[in-house]
Amino acid sequence: MEHEVTLITTLAAGFGLALLLGFLAERLRLPALVGYLLAGILIGPATPGFVADMQIAAQLSEIGVMLLMFGVGLHFSLADLLAVKKIAVPGAVVQMGLATLLGMGVALAWGWSPGAGLVFGLALSCASTVVLLKALEARGILDSLNGRIAVGWLVVEDLATVLVLVLLPPLAGLLGGHAATAASAAPLWLTLGKTLLQVAAFVALMLVAGRRLLPWLLQQVARTGSRELFTLAVIAAAIGIAYGAAALFSVSFALGAFFAGMVMRESPLSHRAAEESLPLRDAFAVLFFVAVGMLLEPRVLLDEPLRVLAVLAIVILGKALAAALLVSLLRYPLNTALTVAASLAQIGEFSFILAGLGLHLGLLPQEGVSLVLAGALISIALNPLLFAAIAPLKALALRRSALARRLEQRQDALAVLPDDTERRYLAGQVVMVGYGRVGRRLAAALHARHIPCVVAEQNRERVEELRAAGLLAVSGDAAEPATLIQAHIVEAALLVIACPDPRDVQRMVDIARRLNPGIEIVVRTRSAEAAALLRQAGVGRVFVDEEELARGLQEHVLARFAQP
Repeated sequence: MEHEVTLITTLAAGFGLALLLGFLAERLRLPALVGYLLAGILIGPATPGFVADMQIAAQLSEIGVMLLMFGVGLHFSLADLLAVKKIAVPGAVVQMGLATLLGMGVALAWGWSPGAGLVFGLALSCASTVVLLKALEARGILDSLNGRIAVGWLVVEDLATVLVLVLLPPLAGLLGGHAATAASAAPLWLTLGKTLLQVAAFVALMLVAGRRLLPWLLQQVARTGSRELFTLAVIAAAIGIAYGAAALFSVSFALGAFFAGMVMRESPLSHRAAEESLPLRDAFAVLFFVAVGMLLEPRVLLDEPLRVLAVLAIVILGKALAAALLVSLLRYPLNTALTVAASLAQIGEFSFILAGLGLHLGLLPQEGVSLVLAGALISIALNPLLFAAIAPLKALALRRSALARRLEQRQDALAVLPDDTERRYLAGQVVMVGYGRVGRRLAAALHARHIPCVVAEQNRERVEELRAAGLLAVSGDAAEPATLIQAHIVEAALLVIACPDPRDVQRMVDIARRLNPGIEIVVRTRSAEAAALLRQAGVGRVFVDEEELARGLQEHVLARFAQP
């Protein structure tokens, strides 16, 4: 053919091999992404035969990152982000610091310079947002508290990594690399201040102007009645804002797209926007994993197996143990600690960028880049297995470890009702699981009519806020009997499950029925299929969709407690 078709051949080979190997992986009961990674290795430069264009593949994978982060933003409000700040900010900072120290330690033991060790440790400290999102979505826990904590943790990591990428060039000369060029030789305090101002300006612009403009533009396009124009508007907003954030404010593509989704969430059309962009998000996410596979040099696995194992030990064991310990110290349940640990036990896109920058600045040797890539590929492939092991590990820890049992049963002032709680909140009350947008509306209606209500909520910060506002709440996972017992489910009149996690609903219902056989139960769910299963299981009232639930559930509960 006379004209260039590099893009077409890259897409055809990437999608075709990913489909074939992903299908084979699923048939072998392995995660499909293992097949995607193998597809990338086969079309990469390290294997014979066809070699796809590396630069085009990298750009296509960047689009996948943008669209995935945009989709997360559509389901993740600013309130969700602020609600987990007390665990996400200190957790991310401390965990990145510990992982960086571990990476520096092994690098110095190998005879590398301190600068190389610092870059190597930083590259191992930041997890892949794409891998996390795919894992959370596959298990239906993206909107749960554990999912929000993990996403908030990675958002903080991404912000920290943006600062590192900006500060590394002017510091390269001090760390033993190439001295800074005249363009990047500004004082460190000036570089840091400029970066912080740019990030703050972008966030302020999105939260002030974007929250008004983007939802309005989406509504104007929707009024045309054209489905393709609506889809085009969604994709243009995601990619356009991500690019603008990088070009004008030096913010990463991923963070730019995330904030674009967050402000578009203010639109009543946000659910439709998420559905319209879903096929493209999935397709380009596959290309991300293919691009990761293309980067690997398989010889490093044969030449340096012990060093590869050391990298995996830091990424999978070191980071996971540090995260689990930090979450436990902040008094969150064991299930939350294990979920966050599994979420962080991998590395991805920012690790590649940091390693590449370190190589360019003369700080990191080529071997370090190869080790980072090998660690990324293997940790990504193993990550779904770590998520699958959460439930067995929790059961094993509680069965074998007295410490785990003490941590799970430790006395927590927020996990029990205050001693001076009035009797009307201990019998005949409403027990409400979850205090999101729906729960907040229902609680306000109950409070206005003086109907006693006790909230069971996993988010400790939210429980603190509720108690400060004079409302009764207990902290804990309602899928565990202890939490419902502390909410006095035994003598309650009604259980309202307003959290959108269908995986735990049946367990909550079973616990409540065992403790209080005559209790009436009302459940929220997001899909007609889940609603049908719950009704078939004998759950009283099941409401589908958020607006139907907020309106119908409120009417039902108020009618249940109406005065004769």
